[in-house]
Amino acid sequence: MTLPGSPFLARRDGSLQLDGVDLQALAQRFGTPLYVYSQAAMLDALASYQRALAGRRHLVCYAMKANSNLAVLQTFAQAGCGFDIVSGGELARVLAAGGRADRVVFSGVGKTRAEMLQALQVGVRCFNVESESELRRLSAVAREAGAVAAVSLRVNPDVDAGTHPYISTGLRENKFGIAHERAREVYRLAASLPGLKVVGIDCHIGSQITQTAPYLDALDRLLDLVEALEAEGIAIAHIDIGGGLGITYPDETPPRPGELVAQVLARMDARGHGQRELLLEPGRSLVGNAGVLLTEVLYLKPGPAKNFCIVDAAMNDLVRPALYEAWMAIEPLQQRATAAQRWDVVGPVCESGDWLGRERDLALAEGDFLAVLSAGAYGMTMASNYNTRPRAAEVMVVAGDAVLVREREPLVQLFGTERRLPTPSA
Repeated sequence: MTLPGSPFLARRDGSLQLDGVDLQALAQRFGTPLYVYSQAAMLDALASYQRALAGRRHLVCYAMKANSNLAVLQTFAQAGCGFDIVSGGELARVLAAGGRADRVVFSGVGKTRAEMLQALQVGVRCFNVESESELRRLSAVAREAGAVAAVSLRVNPDVDAGTHPYISTGLRENKFGIAHERAREVYRLAASLPGLKVVGIDCHIGSQITQTAPYLDALDRLLDLVEALEAEGIAIAHIDIGGGLGITYPDETPPRPGELVAQVLARMDARGHGQRELLLEPGRSLVGNAGVLLTEVLYLKPGPAKNFCIVDAAMNDLVRPALYEAWMAIEPLQQRATAAQRWDVVGPVCESGDWLGRERDLALAEGDFLAVLSAGAYGMTMASNYNTRPRAAEVMVVAGDAVLVREREPLVQLFGTERRLPTPSA
């Protein structure tokens, strides 16, 4: 039986498997909480983009904030991906994983001088600039370094992506990008500043988008600007439409990546822009349904109003439910023949917001293992050490083998950089 979300996740003889590997065995071998990813599922998702883009000038830049494990980055680098980064730390990760700096686009609203210099020194492909102040600072840093920074302005097209307010980025009230109505003026500034070279135009309208219409609306607004800018003599070599394509959690039906790309290319062709290089920045759609979070049932606590299933994974391991009230499927690793009961699946963190799933019908016993599905994106990357809890281990299934790609944090590491106050002298 194949489960919703990923064709690589299936139940065979009652046991849940990811890419043919028994998850119960991994939970027992590596302990829990445990993130498990399928490399094949990631590459399958990427292939959907690559097939649709075949024969066109393009670069797929993985938005690594979704999942920045070195093995994940290595997988995409070896498959020809570039990377969309938002910090100097992410740039260092890309290079450590074997990624190429000249395939990196540097996004984010708050780049520091040190991060700009770091990116210039290694030769990133492009800075996606989000304000006039950032333009001026980047110009100064580039001049001081004797370098030229390739820039693309991130334009805020004021398009509603129809997603959660916390992950909406393309409306005029969001902090991201330069207002569409001011973009031409800011491009003129960019073209006039020393140390900068205008190379493209960029937008990113949100995350977990489940329709193509917002992308096409944003693309039309970008193409309007490209045509106006080139009439003024400001050349635009590439168009970057960002990422944000959604995945299926409970019942969403987002378009396949190939469907989205086909419609974007058709719109560009229809408007006479088929020769331009297209950049995309997918994140969740490449890794979201490629991962699961495994957790052990510690205690079953029936109550007069609710039944609580207390597990060893918590909001510090997976914050999406607490932060966004995100719904994520939860499945037992081994099916039981007993009748299901309704449970709230909660963690041990000392917060009422520490829950992974509410009102779930599950047949359980203490000591069972559960899988939180579709946990490959914004899981481990958003994890914390709240309540002084070590972050989970991570495993990747590669060609049928389970490879440990992050060790579980030892407790001493959590406070290893802290220092006690000096002992008062007598």
